[in-house]
Amino acid sequence: MSFNKPKKFDNNLIVVGAGAAGLVSSYIAATVKAKVTLIERHKMGGDCLNTGCVPSKAIIRSAAVADYIKRSEEFGIKADAPEVDFAAVMDRVHEIIAAIEPHDSIERYTDLGVNCVTGNARFISPWEVDVDGERLTAKHIILASGAEPAVPSIPGLEQIPYLTSDTVWELRELPKRLLVIGGGPIGCELAQAFQRLGAQVTIVQRSGLLPKEDEDAAQAVEQSLISDGVTLYTETDSVSFAQSEQGTQFDFVHEGESKTAYFDKVLVATGRKARVSGMGLEELGVSFTPQGTVAVDKYMRTDCKNISAAGDVAGPYQFTHVASHQAWYASVNSLFGSPLRRFTVDYSVIPWVTYTSPEVARVGLNEKDAKEQGIAYEVTKYGIDDLDKAIAVSESHGFVKVLTKPGKDKILGVTIVGYHASELLTEFTLAMRHGLGLKKIMATIHPYPTLSEANKYTAGEWQKARKPEALLKWVERFHTWRRG
Repeated sequence: MSFNKPKKFDNNLIVVGAGAAGLVSSYIAATVKAKVTLIERHKMGGDCLNTGCVPSKAIIRSAAVADYIKRSEEFGIKADAPEVDFAAVMDRVHEIIAAIEPHDSIERYTDLGVNCVTGNARFISPWEVDVDGERLTAKHIILASGAEPAVPSIPGLEQIPYLTSDTVWELRELPKRLLVIGGGPIGCELAQAFQRLGAQVTIVQRSGLLPKEDEDAAQAVEQSLISDGVTLYTETDSVSFAQSEQGTQFDFVHEGESKTAYFDKVLVATGRKARVSGMGLEELGVSFTPQGTVAVDKYMRTDCKNISAAGDVAGPYQFTHVASHQAWYASVNSLFGSPLRRFTVDYSVIPWVTYTSPEVARVGLNEKDAKEQGIAYEVTKYGIDDLDKAIAVSESHGFVKVLTKPGKDKILGVTIVGYHASELLTEFTLAMRHGLGLKKIMATIHPYPTLSEANKYTAGEWQKARKPEALLKWVERFHTWRRG
């Protein structure tokens, strides 16, 4: 398909979508004095600010406070059972969104030099975008339209006013019975939060919980959810939704036996899909991956080489920090790339976290990945139940697990399960990014008492397993000689 290329352009860069990838792309373009237009159809900040990272972490914090009140006697404090004002909890969630909103606002980005346009974007050609009747042109375009909840095809579901991670924030009353379809990170996080706030939550998951994580990590989360009172059904097959005298019901098969769950609200948390429909991409010849994301090359370019994609719409990772990472490559290659010099996107050290209690934090390979890829590894594991700071704050659970190259201290990947695992992960991420091994971590002074000492003690466990036995026997004889 051929298109007429404009003789001149209104912009150096057009960015479609004002989530993390779009905001970073626009920011970079404006910083280097390129003329850039940012198009957003709904709200600046995208999913992360409005329906994802920010509100979910806000409600998780409220739920954690409720849980601490329940646990107060562990700390020598007597307190009545928490009285949850769910409407106030949701008010707080929206207040936090509003407090962060100025960071991503039209006003801020306009001040930075970005031309912000509100409307629906549709591609007319590889250089032209129509926004509600107004045609804009640019030498390069970055598609950063994000993702949306993927809703499975289950008979009867379309007849029910189901919730997703996008719409759950509209609730004003706590559901007495909440059914969560999906046991990935989003499903587990929200299920635990609602259970701790007073709902009776049931999770139904097709596979095991957190299927991308190692079994020991997933089991730690599973045991915590059960301890909180969540009802779990894993390895299930969905049948249908229907209405009954006992409320809305979900019929499914668990371990070969037919089951029924009754609920007041259902939250569908079965993943997210790239937001690509209705933008004219197919007419341009842009291709898609089997996962439904826009296919990009190692420079973040689509089949139309002057159109790049970044963030959830491009995959393969759906994380805000990866979207920002990709945006750097997409924008720099668009604005400064040439046949002689372009930057190849680097996914070698990608951290991510599931914010359940305990948190599950990962960077690099886990055992499941290493086995699937046929990569040889050695495992070093340290139990956080032995850590002084964790014991002192009554959070002595979880572990640090490090995969290393056989015979070397080179870190291949790390999984941390426990209290504030997300914060502990950064030291290992830095080490992997800059080629530092466990010996360097062990040789670094960590303040006492801190959770971060777990990282040093893990490195110590690695070294202990490789102590020079022959040399130590010689040293023992030396000290015996000195005593005599």
